[in-house]
Amino acid sequence: MPSTPTPPEWPLAHVLVVDDEAGMRNFLEKTLASRCGEVHSAADAEAGDELIKHHRFDLLVLDITLPGKSGIAWLRELREQGYAGEVILITAFADLDTAIEALRAGASDFILKPFRVTQILNAVRRGLERAKLQRENWALRHALRQRTPQADGLVGSSIAIKGLQAALQRVAAVDSTVLLAGESGTGKELAALALHRRSTRRPGPFVPVNCATMSPAHIEQELFGHASGAAPGGGPGRDGLFVYAQGGTLFLDEIGDLPLALQATLLRVLEDRRIRPVGSEQLIPVDVRIVAATNRRLADEVAAGRFRADLYYRLQVVEINLPPLRAHKEDIPELVAHFIATLAPRLGVPPMEVSADELAYLAQYDWPGNVRELRNLIERSLILGALNVSALYQGLARMEAGARAAAPGATGGPTTLHALEKQHILAVLESVGGDKTRAAQLLGVSRRTLERRYAEWAQGAESARPARTI
Repeated sequence: MPSTPTPPEWPLAHVLVVDDEAGMRNFLEKTLASRCGEVHSAADAEAGDELIKHHRFDLLVLDITLPGKSGIAWLRELREQGYAGEVILITAFADLDTAIEALRAGASDFILKPFRVTQILNAVRRGLERAKLQRENWALRHALRQRTPQADGLVGSSIAIKGLQAALQRVAAVDSTVLLAGESGTGKELAALALHRRSTRRPGPFVPVNCATMSPAHIEQELFGHASGAAPGGGPGRDGLFVYAQGGTLFLDEIGDLPLALQATLLRVLEDRRIRPVGSEQLIPVDVRIVAATNRRLADEVAAGRFRADLYYRLQVVEINLPPLRAHKEDIPELVAHFIATLAPRLGVPPMEVSADELAYLAQYDWPGNVRELRNLIERSLILGALNVSALYQGLARMEAGARAAAPGATGGPTTLHALEKQHILAVLESVGGDKTRAAQLLGVSRRTLERRYAEWAQGAESARPARTI
């Protein structure tokens, strides 16, 4: 029975060997080819430059003594041009001054010829581990910058949340593309992070990117990187987020905001699993799981011509819908307790008590901002030292007080939360001349939600109307 071939130790690593000795080049190529994803070689700096124009390399194995331009001089030029990969310098003639000069030029390791196979493999291993660590550190810093307030835990014991958890668990076991759909504030980034952490890609980076916050001019460079001089104003080349997410998960939030031209590029990446940096002829293989999210109905966007149908179907291999908070209000007490426990230490304030009456009061509200809005309310309340329910309807207390003062014979009795909500919505509608679409935008809700409120008020008015006598 034939033996199973041993998989390469560094399947995603691209290495360039530059040495003028043909025997050394062949030895290094043969040693590294079975262990790396791709190995190229050149006899001098000029040939190396041509390879770097067309390929992306994680690591260079570079001889110091080369015909024409020396290895150290070429390395300085590469660093000035923005090459950030690891570099192992090798030489048969070296002293302390040469070693210091090599390190100052940007070498990450230095090996004397002749060397054993284990020496070069250990140096390559150290270099690739450093490169991986740098990518993961960058991805972590990027994730912290992108971090949204709702990413604090998929909390809840309702049927809706348990169903969501079960769906995420099933999907995490496969490597398919996933589309997360749900209103703003429902925790789509958190669901994507849960998918990543439960998958075999957990050791790799989780890289979130919000397509709605990037300008169309920059998002292609952010995703795919760019060659030296290709960015506005020139400057060195840079890897894109796809490269930083190698071996992990790339979370594309608000995918519905991706420009049409870039949608075609993303479709090719999903099909070919290769990217081309802006201004470059390189085609870089990528091993990344895509999780996309949207608060829009992409089917409607496709019908309107704002989203490509082929990309929609490519993303919709598995679609998971996240419930709005109004659909699982029974989780509000658990969410409140969770936010108090996590936010109070972070803010450096004591925890606060929330009574059963206050929790019941919160359950009357429909939470158009979903879990994010609840979290923000708890954060404001912790800072103020007590539950700040009035923050749900900014300015409504003043409006109600003004209305009571203006009304003759006003009793000053309590006003329900629903009454305040109705008063606020009607005031906003009046301010925009009855334009429901514009009012919904100002209120942060959908027009459908606004229409539903109107239907509820009409039904309530009908039931309150006295019966006709005959």
